[in-house]
Amino acid sequence: MAKIEPFEKHKFKYEEWFEKNEFAYKSELQAVRYLLPKKGTGVEIGVGTGRFAEPLGIRVGVEPSKAMRKVAEKRGIEVIDGVAEALPFEDCLFDFALMVTTICFVDDIEASFKEAFRVIRPADVIPYMKKVGFRNLTFTQTIFHTLDEIKEVEAMKEGYGKGSFVVMSGMKPGVKNEDA
Repeated sequence: MAKIEPFEKHKFKYEEWFEKNEFAYKSELQAVRYLLPKKGTGVEIGVGTGRFAEPLGIRVGVEPSKAMRKVAEKRGIEVIDGVAEALPFEDCLFDFALMVTTICFVDDIEASFKEAFRVIRPADVIPYMKKVGFRNLTFTQTIFHTLDEIKEVEAMKEGYGKGSFVVMSGMKPGVKNEDA
């Protein structure tokens, strides 16, 4: 069960902390901004009142506390009711995920990280391959479970985005494929 009681009862004290400790907050914000991707669509897991999401341009958040969600929504954040251990999103939906002090309040840290990993898109190397000239790109993927769950050889599937091991093939124009 998400540890939301303090946030339900003390949303104003939470907000006051940031006002009272302005330079600490701005220092934290600066540190996050430094490592946050400059492009892409992100989600803040445990968005709280949106204190980080708003200035960082993150438009979507997940928050189990109704009181905190209301404040974040007033800041223009689309907030979905949910917990870090069971994110209400499809696989590979976001370019990055942000958690600021969230792990202190989750029931299962590992499950929270697995969920964050699940909803993040794999790094997209396709534009780079195309830019340098590769053509006829094809993909296969495998490893659809956690390592401790794999008890036999996993089937390979065409494409990418579901498996955690992806093989890419591209052709250099003008070079004949031996199998063609």
